[in-house]
Amino acid sequence: MKQWKRLVWPFVWTVWSILIVLQIILSFFLYNRAGLPILRHVGWITMAVSAVFGWLPIFAFRKKGGVLKGRSYIQTTVLVDSGVYAVVRHPQFLAGILLSFALILITQH
Repeated sequence: MKQWKRLVWPFVWTVWSILIVLQIILSFFLYNRAGLPILRHVGWITMAVSAVFGWLPIFAFRKKGGVLKGRSYIQTTVLVDSGVYAVVRHPQFLAGILLSFALILITQH
């Protein structure tokens, strides 16, 4: 990996993590601000779908990715293109997007 990538990626992930945590904390203060229960329910359903797309890759990589015992699930030796990866190429990124969208619907702000 190039030198600049080793310096930039930790910063990017730190900023992204702080912003997600801040968004979650703010959602508690702004919960259902507009008072539209249907949007709140759609938001909670979207959050559940987000959780599915966030966790399925872990199981898919462990089952079909050729991960050696005792290693992290992201250290695959085989390309996984079935299961959740047949539907979307980056399910955990989609989960992050859906989480943000769900928080918008839940807070309605």
